[in-house]
Amino acid sequence: MITDPDFTLFHIINGLAGRNYILDTTMVFAAKYIIYIFVIYLAYLWFVRSNYRQEVLFAGYASLLGLGINFIITLFYFHPRPFMIPTGMVLIAHAPETSFPSDHTTLMFAMSLMFLTFGELRSKGVILFILSFIGGLTRVYAGLHFPMDIAGSLFVALVSTGLLFALKQYLIPVNRILIAYFENIADKLHNR
Repeated sequence: MITDPDFTLFHIINGLAGRNYILDTTMVFAAKYIIYIFVIYLAYLWFVRSNYRQEVLFAGYASLLGLGINFIITLFYFHPRPFMIPTGMVLIAHAPETSFPSDHTTLMFAMSLMFLTFGELRSKGVILFILSFIGGLTRVYAGLHFPMDIAGSLFVALVSTGLLFALKQYLIPVNRILIAYFENIADKLHNR
């Protein structure tokens, strides 16, 4: 059920939509494409800064686990998107499906929180966390989610990151095998 504060906060944020073309275009662009900054950063770390492959794998695990938790939630709980009620202004077309929690935002929060657990990447994790928050906000602005959907994504990301952090020592040997396997394939392709 939509709480009154959630509904009110949605209208404060989404109420800005449709008033300024430049702001709308910027927010829609961010809502759709900010997630690609995360993908590009992971690819950069994997292929260019290869000493961070362990961290990339953990960020990937956190994201996948977060999406898995989201999927389980959607099996038991359906939360309509704002345009399904209908309320607010929609700037991005989307399928009429459950909105809680946001998969986009869960992916971003999970990656950023996982990077926060690694000392050398903590400053990048802070930047990615801020981008995650902005990404979630833009999805509310665009009329795709309620604020509680974004808060739920943060909670799911915290759970997935916490679980992986607790299992870290067990996953490092698996990561070493995966990294060695990748490096072996890359060497064979390079030497052709």
